[in-house]
Amino acid sequence: MAAAAEIGGFAAARVVAPALRTTTLPAAAAPQPRRAVVARSIRTSTSEKEADLTVGTNGSLSAKSNGGNTADATLQVVSANSRRKTKIVCTIGPSTNTREMIWKLAEAGMNVVRMNMSHGDHQSHQKVIDLVKEYNAKNTEGNVLAIMLDTKGPEVRSGDVPEPIMLKEGQEFNFTIKRGVSTKDTVSVNYDDFINDVEVGDILLVDGGMMSLAVKSKTDDTVKCEVVDGGELKSRRHLNVRGKSATLPSITEKDWEDIKFGVENGVDFYAVSFVKDAKVIHELKDYLKSANADIHVIPKIESADSIPNLQSIIAASDGAMVARGDLGAELPIEEVPLLQEEIVRTCRSMQKPVIVATNMLESMIDHPTPTRAEVSDIAIAVREGSDAIMLSGETAHGKFPLKAVKVMHAVAQRTESSLYNPSTSPSLVTRPQALLNEDFSQSQLSKMFGSHATMMANTLCTPIIVFTRTGSMAVLLSHYRPSSTIFAFTNEERVKQRLALYQGVVPIHMKFSDDAEETFSRAISSLLSAQYVEEGDYVTLVQSGVKSIWREESTHHIQVRKVQG
Repeated sequence: MAAAAEIGGFAAARVVAPALRTTTLPAAAAPQPRRAVVARSIRTSTSEKEADLTVGTNGSLSAKSNGGNTADATLQVVSANSRRKTKIVCTIGPSTNTREMIWKLAEAGMNVVRMNMSHGDHQSHQKVIDLVKEYNAKNTEGNVLAIMLDTKGPEVRSGDVPEPIMLKEGQEFNFTIKRGVSTKDTVSVNYDDFINDVEVGDILLVDGGMMSLAVKSKTDDTVKCEVVDGGELKSRRHLNVRGKSATLPSITEKDWEDIKFGVENGVDFYAVSFVKDAKVIHELKDYLKSANADIHVIPKIESADSIPNLQSIIAASDGAMVARGDLGAELPIEEVPLLQEEIVRTCRSMQKPVIVATNMLESMIDHPTPTRAEVSDIAIAVREGSDAIMLSGETAHGKFPLKAVKVMHAVAQRTESSLYNPSTSPSLVTRPQALLNEDFSQSQLSKMFGSHATMMANTLCTPIIVFTRTGSMAVLLSHYRPSSTIFAFTNEERVKQRLALYQGVVPIHMKFSDDAEETFSRAISSLLSAQYVEEGDYVTLVQSGVKSIWREESTHHIQVRKVQG
């Protein structure tokens, strides 16, 4: 049901649907193209003259008044869809841990700051946190940086060596649980149960598979191997056993100290290493609840043991990270692309964010341009529907951190531009299939409105504006992957930070007033001043969700408004 209204300086077309009641639209006199039918159901009033909105085949919107004058209200389709939607996670390290570099990374496209707790100390990470908070305080209407703390986890590593040891194919080489051993044919490992976890015939992978050794025999304290693929063994290299996970706990004593550090500093996300089952997620969430800490938990899917428990792990979590390095070390490497697709699909089906990580632009650690395979890797992650893609060594200690972010931004943006055409890529816009089989409820009504708001915004090529206290409606809209940007206004700083990870969402903090129209006007004014929209643009405004703001709980609203200065 459409009704024209002139409210708060905007020409508004409003669709209001009462909950638990369906409204039947009048049938068209003759079959019409779907885009034209949808557009015709929306009318706008300008200077008391009725006008029909029609959508051209190129996606532009024009308005024809009943008085015979045609006003070209062509939407800038390019600007509506030109913002990159896939978020970029950057690991901060020696190459980027200064105020200048964090500012430049943010300008280049960084959305989430990752602190790898395998490196550095609390003092160095505190410096990064303080700089990010300073940036956010000074950019209230611009880019928002979320903070992710990535735990070290139960890593098995070789010991220190005075100088690199060259391993050659066929050579005998040993690993011992004795501390401090470093000779030309034996080095220490940091894990006492290494002897029990390894069996004769196992393949040991060093540095994610850069070198490999076959286990030939073992004693009470030493594993004796033969080098299969040689290379240069340096200090503290990561060790994996093909097809097996270490029996260490997922959260170590060091991890608990780092988690407490994160609570004290109010980080936004924990990325938890080597999660094997949902039990560790529940344990961490129970601790966070007892500490009254609003921090989301992102398990890193990187161990062989995690795959059989994938559904329960993601169900218990707030998202997932596809950590392809260790995943490809513990499992056959040819399985990694298939597992990546499965993890992304599983997260999307549960409406949870997913990050694809590891080696995305590895060559740019040392070179100013990527390989073509790396460019394709980014494009595949974007096409699969990832919320975020991640840089590790490229920005932590690489020579070209800014170029790496710019390449990732450009490839993601270009790939997205080929995706958001409902006629050619309908699979990207998820349909609320749950409505068909579940009891109709308030949350199901929100899903329906999220889906239809996405369809309307895609048809009219408009950005979406949503107001949220919990972030739930913005998350839902992100799940449906609209073709243009979701501007999520929230009066909660924690919600704003967290939404920085979600695909297509631009979170903006703003105090809500008791008057809805006043809040709408201030929101539009802020978008105008930030040049996110221009006078004459149309926007789709959504009021829905489980918890109502301003509206009566029995109603949900989708409005199309014309921005006027």
